[in-house]
Amino acid sequence: MKKTLLALAFVGALMVSCKEKTEDKVEDAVEAVGTEMTETVDSTAAAAGEAIDSAAANAEDAAAAGAAKVEEAAKDAKEAIKK
Repeated sequence: MKKTLLALAFVGALMVSCKEKTEDKVEDAVEAVGTEMTETVDSTAAAAGEAIDSAAANAEDAAAAGAAKVEEAAKDAKEAIKK
């Protein structure tokens, strides 16, 4: 009887010990995933910000070029009317 109780106590101690190690590993994994997700979101946000800035600059350049063409066409039309 004494051996059985000692064996059960030993098995119980092992299970509790293994459970704590597993919980620690899960906790570390969750923390690592959280850190990686944060880094991914930050890098994606930075890339999106750069893309938006680039698109805005391109649109601004296109608008300026279009305005210059309109001004040139208006100037040509004005000269044609004077002739």
